Amino acid sequence: MNVQHKKRTHVEYLIIGAGPAGLQLGYFLEQVGADYLILEAGSGPGTFFRSFPRHRRLISINKPHTGWTDSELNLRMDWNSLLSDDPTLLFTKYSERYFPDAEDLVRYLSDFAGAHHLRIKYDTRVVEITRNGSFCATDQNGSAYEAHRLIVATGVSHPFIPVIPGIETAEIYDTVSVDPADFVDRKVLIIGKGNSAFETADNLIEKAAVVHVAGPNSIKFAWKSHFVGHLRAVNNNLLDTYQLKSQNALLDGNIEKIERSNGSYLVTLSFARANEVKKDIRYDRVIVCTGFRFDASIFHSDCRPELTIRGRFPAQTSEWESTNIPDLYFAGTLMQMRDYKKSTCGFIHGFRYGVRALHYILQRKYHGRPWPNRCLPADSEKVMDAVIARVNRTSALWQLFGFLCDLIVVSPQGADYYEELPVAYVHEVFNAPASYFTITLEYGPDHDQFDPFDVSVGRIAQDDATRSNLGRYLHPVVRHYRGGVLLSEHHVTENLENEWTDPDTHRNPLRAFLAQEMTLLGERAEPVTT
Repeated sequence: MNVQHKKRTHVEYLIIGAGPAGLQLGYFLEQVGADYLILEAGSGPGTFFRSFPRHRRLISINKPHTGWTDSELNLRMDWNSLLSDDPTLLFTKYSERYFPDAEDLVRYLSDFAGAHHLRIKYDTRVVEITRNGSFCATDQNGSAYEAHRLIVATGVSHPFIPVIPGIETAEIYDTVSVDPADFVDRKVLIIGKGNSAFETADNLIEKAAVVHVAGPNSIKFAWKSHFVGHLRAVNNNLLDTYQLKSQNALLDGNIEKIERSNGSYLVTLSFARANEVKKDIRYDRVIVCTGFRFDASIFHSDCRPELTIRGRFPAQTSEWESTNIPDLYFAGTLMQMRDYKKSTCGFIHGFRYGVRALHYILQRKYHGRPWPNRCLPADSEKVMDAVIARVNRTSALWQLFGFLCDLIVVSPQGADYYEELPVAYVHEVFNAPASYFTITLEYGPDHDQFDPFDVSVGRIAQDDATRSNLGRYLHPVVRHYRGGVLLSEHHVTENLENEWTDPDTHRNPLRAFLAQEMTLLGERAEPVTT
């Protein structure tokens, strides 16, 4: 695309997208007086949430009433607020609903941007990004914006359409009618088995004659996997109607083709069950609800990022930098490439901490600013106290479980305590001295293989510190590394209230572990079996 530039703007950091991630990064850059600009295609912040989810109910929880007065703890139950030093700018003040309306989030994001005077240029749609030394983003009016570093925070905005003959004749989630009256007595096929598919199905139950939800894979439930992007209970009413013989059904298999004729569809389905074969089924409506992917079409070939995970996300390093384009970073839901379907980088309550970590990474990498830290005495009691205090309060390690960690670097002079670093970044980039400790909150091994509602499945007692490594519920894990090699690890046993304060069960075993490992610093040469 050859565009005649009408105007040029030069900044150090250019952010594409004024959604939650763009605003969050803009906030941190504003705090340090950085030279930045946010470009937004819409007329205000949060353009995506002005249309999605289509049925306007968020699945990110909102809990204003926790019984806690600690603002950090409250963020564990507040999945929509952005991080700031303004206690009045919390989403919990915008809605009392546990699953709030999307319009409330749009209103909140607008207020957040305004209150912090973030530098945003609205109605500016980037049509091309090139690179000749610096990045150059050109908008729809021919204006150019040059930057040393580019951060893409556009989210996954392009529908992901599976390759099925005839699928172009079907309706798409982002444009199909959401008025149930348009589906009265219709037989409807919904392709997809995620939240958008079941959200759509739930909307049609009262009016449609028949609703079938189809896809080749088994449903994964968020309450079992602990990945909040899997099917949420709030959207799974159709399963109840299916199991209780109410004309609706779940179809397991591959859709081989879709034929549109005479105002209806003939769909060929190849069932996944071993004793079933192909079947042709006629429907009045077919709706494709198969999610979204990253749109890389605006990038010129000389700076187009590599894609991964079936082309749905840009490939990224542990710093959220493009694997093939230096100085190109990603923020927000695009960050989930690094913890895909394992933690929560794909959601506000996860990536708000990821964006803060990215900010520290950028400041450290380009401006020589050290990662914030504090120094403790090189004493196992003091270090244990610091770890226990953190795991009982942190929302970042709680939300980005197993992905973010605290880091302790111990030397004879003291213990440097760093908070909220990506685990992979610690091992690959941070260059900690030979020996260091990481602290994470994690679910136990194979936690998603057990039904949490099956009381016949045994689990360790909450006061059993000797078998704490077998706990399946969220609990603290402290690991000792040398040169990236795991030497030993200690699990603080799980607790129903997530309060790891008991002297005999939590504190003393951790102190003993730290005392042993700190004594052995510089002596141990081989990893140990835990």
